[in-house]
Amino acid sequence: MGSGYLLTASRRNNRGMNPHILGLSGSARAESYNRTLLTYALDKLNAEGATTETFSFRDHPQPLYDADLESQEGLPDSVLQMRAAIMAADGVVIASPEYNSSITPLLKNAIDWGSRMDPESKQGNVWKGKPILLLGASPGALGGVRALRVVREVFVELQAHVMPQQVAVSMAHEMFNGEGELANERTRGFLVSALKEFGPYIKRFSA
Repeated sequence: MGSGYLLTASRRNNRGMNPHILGLSGSARAESYNRTLLTYALDKLNAEGATTETFSFRDHPQPLYDADLESQEGLPDSVLQMRAAIMAADGVVIASPEYNSSITPLLKNAIDWGSRMDPESKQGNVWKGKPILLLGASPGALGGVRALRVVREVFVELQAHVMPQQVAVSMAHEMFNGEGELANERTRGFLVSALKEFGPYIKRFSA
C-alpha cells in the first residue's frame, strides 16, 4: 500500500487535532452528481478546519468480490489502498446515487471488500466503529433516499456508526451551478447543518 496512506494513518485519533475525513462516492461516472456533491461537502469541511481526502474507485478500480480470488491471491492492491484510507480516517462521508431503489453495485462491492480479513495485517472489518455521514443526489424527486436507507442498514450490520442526519439532494440536475456549488439555499442549508454535526459526532467515538 502507498506510503501516503501510512502517513495519513499516523494522524488518526490525535486528541485536540481537527478530524481527518475520507470521502467515497458510490458512482464513478465522470460527471456524477454525487461526486460533485461529495467534492462540495469536503470543501466545506476543509474550510472548517478538517483535513480531507477522496478515494476514487475510478482511479482505483476494484474487482467484483470473489471468495476464490480472495483465497488464492489475497486482497487486491486497490482494496488494500481503500482499507488503509478508511482506517486512517476519523470519519467517512459517502455520497451515493440510487439504482432501482437500492444501493449501487460499486458501493456494495467496496463495502464487502472492506468487511473482509486481511491475513497479512490481521485487520478485519474496517467499517466497525467508523463514524459515517450519508449523502445522496438524484435527478428524481426523492434524492436517492431509498438507496440511503439500504446503505444505512448494511453499515449498521457492520457495526459502523451512521449519523442519524443525512442529506438527499433531489432534482440534482438543477441543484448545482457551473462551479459545482449547491445553488439552492434550502438544500445548501440542510447540507451545511449535517456537516456541522459530523465533527461532534466523530468526537463521540474517538479513542
